[in-house]
Amino acid sequence: MKEYRLTDWLPTTRKELEIRGWDDVDVVLFSGDAYVDHPSFGAAVIGRVLEAEGLKVAIVPQPDWRGDWRDFKKMGRPRLFFAISAGCMDSMVNHYTANKRLRSDDAYSPDGRAGLRPDRATTVYARILKELYPDVPLVIGGIEASLRRFSHYDYWDDAYHKSILIDTGADMLVYGMGEKPIAEIARWMKAGAGIEECRDVRQTGYVTDMRPEGEDVTELHSHEECARSKRVAAETFGVIETESNKLNQSVLIQRVDGRYVVVNPMCEPMTTEEIDAVHELPFTRLPHPKYKGKRIPAFDMIRWSVNTHRGCWGGCAFCTISMHQGKFIVSRSEESIVREVRRMTEDADFKGYLSDLGGPSANMYMMGGRDKEMCARCKRPSCAWPKVCRNMETDHTPLLELYRKVDTLPGVKKSFIGSGVRYDVVQHRTGDGRVDRANAEYAKELIRNHVSGRLKVAPEHVSDEVLRVMRKPGFGQFREFKRTFDEINEREGLRQQIVPYFISSHPGCTLRDMAELAVETKELNFRLEQVQDFTPTPMTLATEMYYTGLDPHTLKPVAVARTQAEKLAQRQFFFWYKPEEREGIRRTLRRIGAEDIERRLFGGTALRRDGVTGRREDGVRGGQAGSAGRTRPSEEEWRKRKWGRGKRK
Repeated sequence: MKEYRLTDWLPTTRKELEIRGWDDVDVVLFSGDAYVDHPSFGAAVIGRVLEAEGLKVAIVPQPDWRGDWRDFKKMGRPRLFFAISAGCMDSMVNHYTANKRLRSDDAYSPDGRAGLRPDRATTVYARILKELYPDVPLVIGGIEASLRRFSHYDYWDDAYHKSILIDTGADMLVYGMGEKPIAEIARWMKAGAGIEECRDVRQTGYVTDMRPEGEDVTELHSHEECARSKRVAAETFGVIETESNKLNQSVLIQRVDGRYVVVNPMCEPMTTEEIDAVHELPFTRLPHPKYKGKRIPAFDMIRWSVNTHRGCWGGCAFCTISMHQGKFIVSRSEESIVREVRRMTEDADFKGYLSDLGGPSANMYMMGGRDKEMCARCKRPSCAWPKVCRNMETDHTPLLELYRKVDTLPGVKKSFIGSGVRYDVVQHRTGDGRVDRANAEYAKELIRNHVSGRLKVAPEHVSDEVLRVMRKPGFGQFREFKRTFDEINEREGLRQQIVPYFISSHPGCTLRDMAELAVETKELNFRLEQVQDFTPTPMTLATEMYYTGLDPHTLKPVAVARTQAEKLAQRQFFFWYKPEEREGIRRTLRRIGAEDIERRLFGGTALRRDGVTGRREDGVRGGQAGSAGRTRPSEEEWRKRKWGRGKRK
């Protein structure tokens, strides 16, 4: 294993600056996460990108925002600017469950300790810095800032908020994956430009007194109009989502408090060469030595995983990926990925098993539109719904070749796929015999060689209407994929399980829809524990429907479970198999006139005991009945399995 020196990390203290012989720095980056110098951690990536621009960069992880603010003063005044990221997660999602209960841990903090960052960390950090150094330019970024770049509904306050640019007083906002815009801002300022002269940089936002003009400018309804009318807010979000998913975007402006929030179009998607270059930066791929003897759970989770690509063209209504990473896939080269795996095999702690080889959706590697001109004209927020776009290249051959190349490397015993797999993309029939055969081969390769006991997939619901609102494929596709999974397991003599995730209380979902889900999961012999209640996060279609009760693209009403009682009434159907839930479910079914479902659910059908229970924090993990030849366990064996597994997360 390579021996590292303290100077191999970005400096985090004044002492570390002195060791390097630095009297000052060009950029000070504040992060809500612990400092892990790894390309999966955004603050580390931005720090390394700025360093590659020839700048002296310091990072202050999880500064103490209480007391005398010494953490905000210890690096002094930077030559160019301060930068802020709340971390890899939105701080409110990090802190609270879907029921707004405070979480007891934080995966991005040493030893999982909670409370090391404030609520709305970007805003808190920014206000402190603006009070201490009002004349130093301030750039905010990361997912928290990115998804609050326009006026938006805030679930935790149950209120309509202004752009985070207004709340923070920041000079500039970088949204999305920020390597290209932050590097360009740095180049301009390094050459002597002021922060105001960087306002033409793509993928940035700022506030101005003057209304920008031009043919490519689209003005949204003002914040005040949106705050007064939910219909106007919904219509405005429809424009934002459409523009954000175009290749040729407009400049979007929104009037707030008599000023204008201006958001420039996204940068062109990175090339393979550009994303490879980011991953080749001199990351130690380890937590900073200051955390010696402490665990950072998020690092433990990704340490032996490799990110192959970014972006997702699924366009699910509840997902923030396309609004942050974009819907256009950016893939690393096979050579870059193989080099990273080889470096892992040289680590004395590596045991030969890769925990994941994937991306936001595991099987979108190297996929994109065949006709780029057609993509340039397209306004669809999803290339997979209501069906996979005919222009989309869904050939899994590059991914098959990558899997096999990695698995032949010395020191690699097995590579698992821990990212979610889009089974609708696997099953998509293109009409091209070669591609369809490759995709069928991918399914076999995945199930035979890359499942660590359980394969995660996300049908999310069973109702066609709810799935339509979610922009997810029909449940029949899940049944088809499950048949394939079962057949391959039986043929190969495997005892693997398929792990379906489901969501309750999603906009469009009614009590009858949840009752139907209970019946479907019973018929498939799934027992679900710890369901995922829908959490409204800024800048998703589903959140806008939750807030307004309208579909932003049609302005038609959408059913919404808003109260705690309504949410719990839906949630109970996940637990139809628990005796303590049965009477409440019966009462609900009778109240909504669903006696037919009551008979299907409780009408004397014996519950098989060979299902498998799983766990997932704030999520859903189900199990499949044992594979062929598996005998029914005794009552004692069942109890041991159930409670033994229940201790693991």
